[in-house]
Amino acid sequence: MILNRAILIGLLFLPLTAVGHHSIGATFDSDTVIELEGEIKRVLWRNPHVRFTISAIDESGRETLWEIESQSVSTLRRKNVTTVLVAVGDQIKVAGNPSIRTANAMHASHMLLASGEEVVLRGTGKPRWTDKALGTSGPAYASAGNTSDPARGIFRVWSTVFSAPMLLPEINASFDLYSYPLTDAARAAVADFDPAEDSPIGNCEAKGMPTIMEQPFPMEFISQDENILLHLEEYDLVRTIYMGTGAPSEELPASPLGTSVGRWDGSTLVVTTTGVNWPHFDTVGIPLSQAVEIIERYNPSEDGSRLNYSMTVTDPATFTEPVALEKYWLWIPDIKVGRYECTVDA
Repeated sequence: MILNRAILIGLLFLPLTAVGHHSIGATFDSDTVIELEGEIKRVLWRNPHVRFTISAIDESGRETLWEIESQSVSTLRRKNVTTVLVAVGDQIKVAGNPSIRTANAMHASHMLLASGEEVVLRGTGKPRWTDKALGTSGPAYASAGNTSDPARGIFRVWSTVFSAPMLLPEINASFDLYSYPLTDAARAAVADFDPAEDSPIGNCEAKGMPTIMEQPFPMEFISQDENILLHLEEYDLVRTIYMGTGAPSEELPASPLGTSVGRWDGSTLVVTTTGVNWPHFDTVGIPLSQAVEIIERYNPSEDGSRLNYSMTVTDPATFTEPVALEKYWLWIPDIKVGRYECTVDA
């Protein structure tokens, strides 16, 4: 029996910190919103997330430096925020959730520029101080894909939109990791996991399979000789899917992405991945063993507007039964896979 779980978690909190896409509940107080005003002292407008430092005056009149972080440049670009909006010396106002782990740190949801223009930084949020704002439109807000050119099949750029479910779960008040059919060893690993200390994706180190397929940015299928390349924007990663006689004749060394072998089932691309040595099912504590087998199915809609996706993960060391997850992408013309150019610090 397969445990079917389509985790319908939007992109409201994605991505948040340098360690990847997870709920603000692990690091920030999602129940508390504070506002700060001050002068920009430092700006890092790069992936995996925008970060800046502001000097604010506290209630006692003392200057306090606050570290502010927000969405990735890749996400902001899909919200039509495509340029660096602030510079050192600018006066701004920000609203967001304070850190529960670090003093004078915030995850910002809104920013008010010195010009009076507001920017909605997080997900599908609404303007806070004005009637309209940047960051409230763009490809990420699409609800349907383009229906032209269905003959192209999967070979195009596919986009994640805010209305689509995420593939992998996040820690939040409505989801319990223990609802997965975990083995005793996996349950113990989840119980011991500390997101501040044990997160597997810091310092711009790329994620492996299956975790990388949660990435919420554009991706493109490219035909190369007999094989297929899957170019993922996050970390500028490229997966090779070996097809037919292009498949390796001998077993390849284990790697974070593993070895992926594909076949066609009508218009559906079926991909089996083994040889994965990325030891994480997700970024929030569920482990993965090298015995894992991952089967993916990429099924384009008849009109070419949507790419439906399912992943079945079988790992007897982690799960007592196979686990199936689902998501989809839309085809939005003119969208390209951008440069990720991950930078942890200035």
